[in-house]
Amino acid sequence: MKVLVINAGSSSLKYQLIETETETAVAKGVVDRVGQKVSVIDHKGKKSFRDEKAKIPTHKEAVKAVLDALLHKEHGVIHAVSEICAVGHRVVHGGEDFTESALITPNCLKKIEDNTDLAPLHQPANIIGIKACKEAMPSVPHVAVFDTTFHSSIPDYAYMYAIPYEDYKKYRLRKYGFHGTSHMFIAGEVNKIYGKNVNTIICHLGNGASISAIKDGKCIDTSMGLTPLEGLIMGTRSGDIDAAVVGFLCDKAKMTVKQVTEYLNKKSGVLGVSGVSSDFRDLQQAATEGNTRANLAIEMFAYHVKKYIGSYAVALGGVDCIVFTGGIGEHNPKVRERIFPGLEALGVEVSLEKNENAPRGEIAKLSTGKTDVYIIPTNEELVIARETVRLAAK
Repeated sequence: MKVLVINAGSSSLKYQLIETETETAVAKGVVDRVGQKVSVIDHKGKKSFRDEKAKIPTHKEAVKAVLDALLHKEHGVIHAVSEICAVGHRVVHGGEDFTESALITPNCLKKIEDNTDLAPLHQPANIIGIKACKEAMPSVPHVAVFDTTFHSSIPDYAYMYAIPYEDYKKYRLRKYGFHGTSHMFIAGEVNKIYGKNVNTIICHLGNGASISAIKDGKCIDTSMGLTPLEGLIMGTRSGDIDAAVVGFLCDKAKMTVKQVTEYLNKKSGVLGVSGVSSDFRDLQQAATEGNTRANLAIEMFAYHVKKYIGSYAVALGGVDCIVFTGGIGEHNPKVRERIFPGLEALGVEVSLEKNENAPRGEIAKLSTGKTDVYIIPTNEELVIARETVRLAAK
């Protein structure tokens, strides 16, 4: 069974065609700069190709470009669109309406649209992608897989904010959490390793970063909140910050609330602290060359990660396994090395040699102590494909 996985952004359309029997991606790519004068198609299938002069005015044309690439006689991997049995869509926000993935019916789509105010930057693009794909492939099941649903098991005392309860009910102001497909995948991989559920802390570390606490296979807390701004320091996001900072900047810097929100989301994080980059490779190079602000940004990031690990170890009543995943978590041993000091209190002992020489793209155990530490590569697209197969079968 072949499942097409779609991740529609405001100006892009990422895709993978996954053969679910072998759980392998037979083709993948991205249509970028949708709606601009010149768009880019980057496809990897039987052969790879890149078109930097494409004309893709809307997501409707982007979907057509994807299907054309998959059907192409030289680099395509299917002979007819009918070989695609189902389409899985990444949707950022399920709100309180969805506690699991869902078949996209008119009623489902209406609820997704109703949650747009909770993710105004991402949800509209997800909806456009769904509509464009359903128009191009109306006879196959379409499934919405939400970033938020894996975290729907968090108890109310952990997801509630200490604001008037009436405002929570009226505006749905609470923690939802994100990166759910990644945390879900890693939780499943940990279960395979141990053959049972164990207390696990998952550190998804990338330009966007989040941590989750997993007990009995379910999430009991996660670092991101109403939006992805809460939690860890990230590439350009501030992470946890005193809410009074917003009013202070509005007053002193004469910024609007909208400007402060953009400031905290796009101009802060390690980029804002370092003044160098949001890319940790650039930060490390700058720190090696003596840039104290770059070094400070990395130290702040590492400190906040270990602080969350410590708090979640208490929330879980003890931790058996800590997992690093995501671009930084999987591929940056120097940043991981800065996180380890202090974790000895949790029974963590790590081989720095194993950490430095961990193979790329493979599961690797780094620890020698009683608390296990693993690198586990994530695969969010595979989660979407699995969920799509599960629901399409119904």
